[in-house]
Amino acid sequence: MSDDVLSLELLSRSECVRLLTGAQVGRVVLTAGALPAVVPVTFAVLDDAVVMCTASDTRLAAAADGGMLAFEIDEVDLPSRTGWSVVVTGVAELVMDSLTRSRIRGMVVPWAPGHLDVFIRLPLTVITGRRIVAEAAVPLPQPADSTT
Repeated sequence: MSDDVLSLELLSRSECVRLLTGAQVGRVVLTAGALPAVVPVTFAVLDDAVVMCTASDTRLAAAADGGMLAFEIDEVDLPSRTGWSVVVTGVAELVMDSLTRSRIRGMVVPWAPGHLDVFIRLPLTVITGRRIVAEAAVPLPQPADSTT
């Protein structure tokens, strides 16, 4: 890694959506009791939104009905110090439509036990991403040999 130079690149919306679509676990950032809270969730991308489900007695359920949420996924390679991150920010909506709830249930595979009866949709209103990449360093020109 010592011969590499790290650079930061911004990701396009389409690349961010592609990365979101390929992931299964992310983190939701919400406000609970006037303090920031982070909740890991399983999710899917459906109809230009991040969708997830939770139990009705959770902080996420309380914050999701019209609340401003942030959602983040990332991948990091510690040895190379490279990776990427995607963040979605927007106003969450509770999903009440039974057909959409059924679609979400079929797409999101929960890890947490319990009765997950609250379905949440976070539109991809604001989506940003960045990637840290390693590029091979270009060697500096060596001075000409002046011994001749």
